[in-house]
Amino acid sequence: MFEIIEKKSRFIGYAAIVSTELQAKEFIDSIKREHKKARHVAFAYILSATETTPATARFNDDGEPKGSAGLPLFNAISRRELSNVAVVVVRYFGGTLLGKGGLIRAYGKAAGLAVQAI
Repeated sequence: MFEIIEKKSRFIGYAAIVSTELQAKEFIDSIKREHKKARHVAFAYILSATETTPATARFNDDGEPKGSAGLPLFNAISRRELSNVAVVVVRYFGGTLLGKGGLIRAYGKAAGLAVQAI
């Protein structure tokens, strides 16, 4: 877990190694349950293909402007050429709008720190 503060908003990044989409969803749901009062819980995951399932990649902005939360998380995984990894970043809104560029930087930084730790 890694936390950064940007203009009073808290961004908390988590990453986990997962091998199935079910494991990824359970990881995401566990973070959502832990942070019920958070404004946004964005996620991304990339899974390798297996003999029975195709490669899978998903990301979600959870109400943030399109491409400002889930995509930076996805990029934090794909830039490192990782797979079987899920990343979740929780945002507690601090009262100041960050703009799309600020959100991309903050979500990307929190995700990058979390991914480096696994």
